[in-house]
Amino acid sequence: MNKYIAYCGLNCEACEARIATVNNDDKLREKVAMEWSEMNKADITPEMINCAGCRIAGVKFPYCDSMCTIRQCAMRNDYETCGACQDVKSCDKVSMIIVNNEEAHRNLNL
Repeated sequence: MNKYIAYCGLNCEACEARIATVNNDDKLREKVAMEWSEMNKADITPEMINCAGCRIAGVKFPYCDSMCTIRQCAMRNDYETCGACQDVKSCDKVSMIIVNNEEAHRNLNL
């Protein structure tokens, strides 16, 4: 499987946080921080916008690193992605992603 596909099926390669990190693009970090702050009703600073990818070694966005229950569960169960879990179709953790994102659904081969 493509190493840039997150545990939940999202494509980290297309994520603006990863793009900003790879290109060391502070203007993109500012844009993403503003958008994500508004979308998530949280205080997200440009300094937080650093991520190599969910399943890639390296820096992670703080939420993804330590608060994402999807990532924690998949790592704990040693799954390449949630697509390897027999309960993925009924999982409350990943359902909000795969119900609203057809690409993530396809990436998990569901």
